[in-house]
Amino acid sequence: MYQTGGTIKETLEAVQQTKYVLPAIQREFVWKPEQIARLFDSLMQGYPFGTFLYWKVDAANSDKYKFYSFVCNYHERDDPHCPQLPVFHGTELTAVLDGQQRLTALNIGLCGSMAWRLPYKWKSNPNAYPERRLYLDLLADRDDADETGEKFRFEFLTEERAASKNEDECWFKVSDILGMESGPPMLDWLSDRLPQKKSTQAFKVLHHLHRVVHDQHLISYYEEKSQNLEKVLNIFIRMNSGGTVLSYSDLLLSIAVAQWSGDARKEIHDLVDELNATGEGFAFSKDLVLKAGLMLADIGSVNFQVQNFNRENMEILERRWPDVKRSLKLAAQLLAAFGFNEKTLRADSSVLPLAYYLRHRKLDEKYLSHSKYDEDRAAIRTWLIRSLLKASGIWGSGLSTLLTAIRDTIKTHGSESFPARKLYEDMAKRGKSLHFAEEEIDELVEMRYGDKRLFSLLTLLFPFVDVTHHHFHVDHVFPKSRFTNAKLKKEGVLEEDVDEFKEMADSLPNLQLLEGAENVEKQASMPSTWMDGAMSAPARTNYCDNHLLGVVPETLTDFRTFYDARRDALRSRIVQLLATRETDAPPPAEV
Repeated sequence: MYQTGGTIKETLEAVQQTKYVLPAIQREFVWKPEQIARLFDSLMQGYPFGTFLYWKVDAANSDKYKFYSFVCNYHERDDPHCPQLPVFHGTELTAVLDGQQRLTALNIGLCGSMAWRLPYKWKSNPNAYPERRLYLDLLADRDDADETGEKFRFEFLTEERAASKNEDECWFKVSDILGMESGPPMLDWLSDRLPQKKSTQAFKVLHHLHRVVHDQHLISYYEEKSQNLEKVLNIFIRMNSGGTVLSYSDLLLSIAVAQWSGDARKEIHDLVDELNATGEGFAFSKDLVLKAGLMLADIGSVNFQVQNFNRENMEILERRWPDVKRSLKLAAQLLAAFGFNEKTLRADSSVLPLAYYLRHRKLDEKYLSHSKYDEDRAAIRTWLIRSLLKASGIWGSGLSTLLTAIRDTIKTHGSESFPARKLYEDMAKRGKSLHFAEEEIDELVEMRYGDKRLFSLLTLLFPFVDVTHHHFHVDHVFPKSRFTNAKLKKEGVLEEDVDEFKEMADSLPNLQLLEGAENVEKQASMPSTWMDGAMSAPARTNYCDNHLLGVVPETLTDFRTFYDARRDALRSRIVQLLATRETDAPPPAEV
């Protein structure tokens, strides 16, 4: 039944009073700050807001289902999820089946805040997530929409940024409009901040915002009154199965939630958070956890298909969930022990075979450090790194088929040790060979700075670098800052060689793994100068030998000689570590 609703203010009051709730089949809030800003701009320009789909839950049935409230103060690390509500008893509710993202965007913009991580900041840094609220620049002079179609300047800002002095800006905190009356109170607010000649324009914008929030009846909706969950789920699937509003994995999660007797949504999201807090942090998704559920619970194939999420399989998954969760967490710890994190793990799916192997053998935390597992851990590490180094991408297309086959191999041959050799053989048969041909070796030797495979390659080449207990940096042996046109010419590099030198500076022969403290100490120093000051003569010789540096010149004029010699040394070691012919057996893992 189609109905016209109330104002934005009235709707948000219903949200705050938990009269409007989210059913467990709904996904998380996924909009970005700029999408929220764009929604408010659209409302101010009078664009259609869209129709909502509500499910009227009778008071007699409110205690039968799980419900969640809308996100208000979003924090990317500490509070990204919809809060679960207590069980309702005898309370009539309105559950939102379609329109969650829009309502949450309104809730955050008018009642809450957003905090997302600043670039290049670690997740553990408490200053990496500054709180921002939605502001409107009342002086933004846009008579017509800009090239993006936006006319009004909405932005999420910190309080400090909004208060900064700029005569061309007047930032109004959007949430203040809820408690502000129109007319004189607005003029009083503006007179304290703006000269008279600018107040008129600002008043028009502020008054328009007030009307949009308080006066205009913008909410319209369809209401479903059936109390049959299966019917409601079918409606939800029909509304969202197109893939543009709801991803396929979100849809499957919704189906799993509806058929799991416990709180599947909370279990999965909590596990994702725990996994991503491991070590220096990962970026695993709920998609990965769902696939892990299929793989580790030995449910059919690992394909993301609706039939794999039937009631029978979900009962199996729920029963085996404690083992799934424990093994995934242990696998993430193993990856962290290898030095991986969200910045260096090229393929998140690579954690799944590790988790399945740990679950299959019923291994616990002792596996991470006990000496009796040294050789087994080394075999896993070598197999993993080889898979991550493949330019063609082991973990790309055909992933579900590959994971199902790997599961079968581990189940058959992995009861006493990691079956690396058998995995090499079976993966090669499926076109996922972990052997490296000559041209692949050549590509690895010229790997560029910023390539996500670089960490894997450097740890394979230099396993003595402690990447488990220390922050490490991918460091330029000869500092990148020295490779400018002016500095190279000043050093005596011929003009026709300058561009090539700049290209070589970012390639593997000029890169190394260096502990964070050492890298800070080295900074922009030439390598010879830094080593002379930081090391004794024997230590320098040992350092150069370990890192395959050879003879390190004192000036950049001899950089090409250094580069060519180290490239040859690196290539020899890569060939030693990675078999180059299909008929070669993989080398033994380094312990």
